[in-house]
Amino acid sequence: MSLKHKVKDYDLADKGHKQIEWAESRMPVLNKIRERFTKEKPFKRIKISATLHVTKETAVLVKTLMDGGAIVGLSGSNPLSTSDAVAAALVDDGIHVYAWREQSIEEYYECIRSILSLNPKILHDDGADMIGYVHENRTELIPDIVAALEETTTGVIRLRAMERDGVLKFPVFAVNDANSKRMFDNKYGTGQSTIDGIVRATSLLLAGKNFVVCGYGWVGRGIASRAKGMGSNVVVTEVDPLKALEAFMDGFRVMTIQEAAAIGDIFVTATGCIDVICGEHFKNMKDGVILANSGHFDVEISKPDLVELSNSQEEVRPGVTQYSLNNGRRIYLLGEGRLVNLSCAEGHPPEVMDMSFANQALCAEYALGHQNNLTEKIYNVPFQIDNDVVKLKLQTMGVTVDVLSDKQEKYINSWKTGT
Repeated sequence: MSLKHKVKDYDLADKGHKQIEWAESRMPVLNKIRERFTKEKPFKRIKISATLHVTKETAVLVKTLMDGGAIVGLSGSNPLSTSDAVAAALVDDGIHVYAWREQSIEEYYECIRSILSLNPKILHDDGADMIGYVHENRTELIPDIVAALEETTTGVIRLRAMERDGVLKFPVFAVNDANSKRMFDNKYGTGQSTIDGIVRATSLLLAGKNFVVCGYGWVGRGIASRAKGMGSNVVVTEVDPLKALEAFMDGFRVMTIQEAAAIGDIFVTATGCIDVICGEHFKNMKDGVILANSGHFDVEISKPDLVELSNSQEEVRPGVTQYSLNNGRRIYLLGEGRLVNLSCAEGHPPEVMDMSFANQALCAEYALGHQNNLTEKIYNVPFQIDNDVVKLKLQTMGVTVDVLSDKQEKYINSWKTGT
């Protein structure tokens, strides 16, 4: 098959290779898997289509799949998250890449259509846009799809809704829900990279600021923790009473978004829901507040409401749009309300994506090996894969853990020993 691709600037390939090499040197778990895949070729001539953030870390995953024998097509999973240098380098490496930064929505879906022209057996998705597109527009591909893998909280929420409505037509592995993914990628990765995006975009001091985190799931926990570590006064807003209580017990102030709107200096949404911050909240905000989003889609901060309440918009720094409100106050939106860690920074650190993408690679291999036993539903990452990824990560970090003795093993698995 001749290589097909479309990227912004092929001359950026050398720069992209250097970025990928940097990530590779810090992703030892995926590198171990890659060594085995190179020998065993579990994906020999298997076509894989991936809609993922085109970053240096993603490059290590798709190269791992290719070294395992796969024919890989890659498109971006967000109009602002592609590294053009990485995209060019991957074309150089033989990947069918359709991705560039600052796409229109039509271009975004055109890229998804392009990689689906491979007629893939496996889908790797981040946000479930490709999976949804196949179900709505390319149903003729469904019989040949062995399985899909979903990387994000938002995507898994969408897919569970599809499963609940009885419209899911092939197996999907909820990679996001693996403990070795969400407890580390979502918490430590997004926590750090969100702060990175805010600081890069604004160059502001976080210490002493009232920092409002909307949502206290794994992502919200990570952001709140890192903001606190930078000296911010953290406020959490939640709709889930249990998570609200946890945030309170973790030492954060908990209040409604309406209350927080009046005191916040920096706001970050991390909920996966729509209109988390909207017109009624904007009206109560102080002059000069910063708004950022760490959820997958740009719907958590209502941009239509911002436009309606403002008399002008201006990009005052790269990735920073100033909305001058009719009440004389200014609100600054980062990265067009898209994923701030990718629109204003480089996304998650490679050390964290090492585990997430190890799960992706091993689940794809598992799906191929068990395809005759899979049905049209959502599967958790098999415990053995999840656990093996953690063990490998500890080994590569030089960390050893205790092992139960035979006596302890017998005791902990017995019901007979009591008081």
